Amino acid sequence: MFIREIESFIEEDLGYDDVSCTIVPDRPAEAIIFTKEDCTVAGIDEVVSIFYYFGIQAETDFEDGDQLKKGDIIFRLRGGAVSILRAERISLNFLGHLSGIATLTRKCTDIARKHSETVRVACTRKTTPGIRKFEKLAVAAGGGDTHRFNLSDAVMIKDNHVKLMGIEAAIKEARKTSFTRKIEVEVESAEDAVFAAKLGADIIMLDNMQPDEVKETISILNGKGLRESVLIEASGGISLENLEAYAKTGVDVISMGLLIHRSRWIDVSLEIVRPES
Repeated sequence: MFIREIESFIEEDLGYDDVSCTIVPDRPAEAIIFTKEDCTVAGIDEVVSIFYYFGIQAETDFEDGDQLKKGDIIFRLRGGAVSILRAERISLNFLGHLSGIATLTRKCTDIARKHSETVRVACTRKTTPGIRKFEKLAVAAGGGDTHRFNLSDAVMIKDNHVKLMGIEAAIKEARKTSFTRKIEVEVESAEDAVFAAKLGADIIMLDNMQPDEVKETISILNGKGLRESVLIEASGGISLENLEAYAKTGVDVISMGLLIHRSRWIDVSLEIVRPES
């Protein structure tokens, strides 16, 4: 249940004087929510929380990650007419946005898995402020990896860290944090990848490298006996068009910000099917 967050979203949508919904007779009604296109559904639990808040009975045969066909009924609803109208837009917003993320993620993971059974397709922290948790859960519903939910999950030494203190000093300081946190280092050259691996980085992010550069870097790490000690992540400029090439390089993780910030909303709709007298 996500009641605490959901309450703030509902407050935003209803405002202080809801006249649009309260002009209708508040009598029992039934409704359905259905998809107007094929998709990977996400947001089921979030929407159930919305219906629970409004006292609406909601039945569904689906869970996050299920594949839906155009016309599939996602929810059957029963409750007060005013409550259903009030829950309509916020529930459709969650389903449409999160299912869009899950659908794009599924497409990307399917492409990657054609060339590697183990590679993970991950999202980034390029998320919408306030709903990151939900967006990342949608990535998981689509078969992707959530990566870090926030800055506390792992130590990531990025380019600006390196500019401020250098790779060696940054890793040394990172080692002083909790032993439970992995250390990831962003590099832009094979030389720095080798250097970070020798210093004990757990994950090396190859940033903005072309697929052939990624392959060469992995080959160099293999040649120095360092490949097995680190996870290799490719990031930066990865799209649907070049994803296949990166999946063939032998990396462990492919991170793609577009899973969230370039996903398209899925068209879902709510219809009253039987207002009861």
